[in-house]
Amino acid sequence: MAERKVCVVTGSSSGIGAATARRYAREGWNVVVNASRDPAPAEAVAAECRALGADALVVMANVGQDADCRRLASEVGQRFGRCDALVNNAGTTKFVPLKDLDGLEAEDFHRIYDVNVIGAYQMTRALLPLLQRHPVTGVVNVSSVASMMGRGSSIAYMASKGALNAMTIGLARALGPQVRVNAIAPGLVETPWLQQGMGAQRYAAAVEGYKAAAVLAEVIAPDDVADAAWWLGAGAAKTTGEVLLLDAGLRLHRA
Repeated sequence: MAERKVCVVTGSSSGIGAATARRYAREGWNVVVNASRDPAPAEAVAAECRALGADALVVMANVGQDADCRRLASEVGQRFGRCDALVNNAGTTKFVPLKDLDGLEAEDFHRIYDVNVIGAYQMTRALLPLLQRHPVTGVVNVSSVASMMGRGSSIAYMASKGALNAMTIGLARALGPQVRVNAIAPGLVETPWLQQGMGAQRYAAAVEGYKAAAVLAEVIAPDDVADAAWWLGAGAAKTTGEVLLLDAGLRLHRA
């Protein structure tokens, strides 16, 4: 039997990250589940992946800290000796209305960039020696439609995802031909994290407004993003430097 491939998914204790870990496990890969605070949800996701036949490793690490990224990479190397796909999903934000410029301070930008941009860079750098051990490996950065439309949880979040898109292209140039680097830009994704951040009433209104505007009249599910992360990470052998828009046709806007 061929050696199982390995996918590392940051921020994978819930939502998009958890769905992505499960997707790779279903496809016969081993997975690394990551969280930065509470290990219990990460262990629950790992248990689900093991039930699907995967060997699942849980590593607690804050991707905004380079030492944590290097420790995570070391644990992956010791356990599996390889990494075939990295999904940089860990992200954070601050919910601030677009017009409230006083609602964001420099510290907010630094904190958000630390995770959303620098974290993805540091994780890619830390795992690069393992990614380079096998041909046509993939890095997938989870961005957002906010980077393209000027709408989202806050201006700091939008800016960070725009920076992530630019970094995706730069890394694709730097790491090709051996390592492919792409990004996914989802629209509104139904997750408890988003509902909690927005509040139930505002979240419900946002979902209905999104469905009314999107051509496909749908919001995005975590499994939708996981499907895209599977294709870009494990397949798409001749695709690199792309930002895949996954928005149910929001940018087209329903006629």
